[in-house]
Amino acid sequence: MAEVEATRRRGKTVHGEPANAGHRVLAPDDAEVEAYLETALRAPAPQREASDQPPAAASREPDSVVVLDFGGQTAQLIARRVREMEVYSELLPHDTPLDEILGRHPRGIILSGGPASVYDPDAPRVDPRLWSAGIPILGICYGVQLMAHELGGEVLPAAHREYGPATVTITEADGLFKDVAREQPVWMSHGDLIARPPIGFHPTALTPASPFAGLADPDRRLYGIQFHPEVVHTPAGRDILRNFVLGIAGARPTWTTSDFIASTVAAIRERVDAHAAATGSEGRVICALSGGVDSAVAAALVHRAVGDRLTCIYVDHGLMRKKESELLRVTFEAHLGMRLVMVDARQRFLARLAGVEDPEAKRRIIGDEFIRVFEEEAGRLGRIDFLTQGTLYPDVIESTAPETKAAQKIKTHHNVGGLPADLRFQLIEPLRYLFKDEVRAVGVELGLPEAMVQRQPFPGPGLAIRIIGEVTAERLETLREADWIVIDEIKAAGLYRSLWQSFAILTPVRSVGVMGDGRTYANVVAIRAVTSEDGMTADWAKLPYEVLGRISSRIVNEVTGVNRVVYDISSKPPATIEWE
Repeated sequence: MAEVEATRRRGKTVHGEPANAGHRVLAPDDAEVEAYLETALRAPAPQREASDQPPAAASREPDSVVVLDFGGQTAQLIARRVREMEVYSELLPHDTPLDEILGRHPRGIILSGGPASVYDPDAPRVDPRLWSAGIPILGICYGVQLMAHELGGEVLPAAHREYGPATVTITEADGLFKDVAREQPVWMSHGDLIARPPIGFHPTALTPASPFAGLADPDRRLYGIQFHPEVVHTPAGRDILRNFVLGIAGARPTWTTSDFIASTVAAIRERVDAHAAATGSEGRVICALSGGVDSAVAAALVHRAVGDRLTCIYVDHGLMRKKESELLRVTFEAHLGMRLVMVDARQRFLARLAGVEDPEAKRRIIGDEFIRVFEEEAGRLGRIDFLTQGTLYPDVIESTAPETKAAQKIKTHHNVGGLPADLRFQLIEPLRYLFKDEVRAVGVELGLPEAMVQRQPFPGPGLAIRIIGEVTAERLETLREADWIVIDEIKAAGLYRSLWQSFAILTPVRSVGVMGDGRTYANVVAIRAVTSEDGMTADWAKLPYEVLGRISSRIVNEVTGVNRVVYDISSKPPATIEWE
């Protein structure tokens, strides 16, 4: 009953299923295409062992730092900050047993922030053996409060809560705060404070409201800070984290792009060759390309490992942006020499989308037709041993979070037939240890073109959900040309890399205009540009007026059937990034 109630609270996806129902069902970009594939191939979600770790590079295991997640919004960001130092970091549930943590041989452990109060009866805790394990530990926000509470200190509700910017005074200029100025702007987010530290700890930083904004017990290698060093609002935060990771914990910066590529390629080759030898098969691998960076980088890694045993399939549904399909063909066929099957299914998709205006129906139709086309093409290839997937580390984290641990198998949301019943294959997920920025770095090192590697996120259903209303060939062409101008001008202004997404939307609105001496009644195009760290929240981009002016002028003058351009200044929340 509790599980049913939890599902009800989570809400539903656009397919009417419980949110977080399974593995990578409705994420944007490549993920949505891969969800279609999993359904088409009746693929089970990957069963990852608790000890699942990246392959050792050059016979050495990379030094690592474990981040224990207490539900803080920036827990993933902590792991990303550590990786920026070329130290491998992974996020584990707060209640991970000590034996499992020690099995990863971490150089240090970081306790994230979280929304709970340590004195609540059901407050999240760690394995109590952790405190005496001898591993350097850094507690952040809730993490330091838990450390103080569990080791005999006192944590109380604060008389003056601290949310947002604050100034902290450093009282000990070594350890965590080596080479950090005495007065530091920081970001606070807490309603409790440490009123009395445990025996053995001494204060290292304070604010007017928090006498123990930092504390340390160097003998036990335990450290804590009340503020958030991982966010950009704490300018010296990276230096503080670096002092812990490279200094106190002594981690070596061995998590490099080149080492990752070498070790991953070797591990894939070994796995595929072993399977082929054991089964008498060729060890054939298939990968669906969506045009996005995730599937492109995953395919490039696997191709380097197995060569022509990899076949990539690209289903051209006619919903891509201008020139993207041709870029993909040139990159993978001509430059990288991959075996590529390009399927021209544009008319099939348009026929099925005819007369459809509801965005949920569009997604279902596109997913269903994608599966049907993919089945037909994959069926011509014969036996498939492996399916390559562009799963990223945040997807792995999400699929093993407490609310999704019991639901890792994808829920089929398309009523279609699968491939032959005797088909057996395994998943290859070469990117499952990487964040998005790391995937881009790997793509650059592998020689993929910048236009592909730095591509902004693009929805699986493509331009179909950026056309409000019915999708037709004429409306697609209008939007494709307008979108090309948006991207062209934003790149010309040097703004593309600073934006999370930027694109055009073809609205269902028509307006009166004047062109020359005549009256027009034509389409309205909306422009959307946002800044974001991860797409979960986003702010509308404050583009320079001159850039907006050039975009508007070019669209109205160069795109037939458009006489008005508007700019969307809504943030997420309450709005979403995409309009549909």
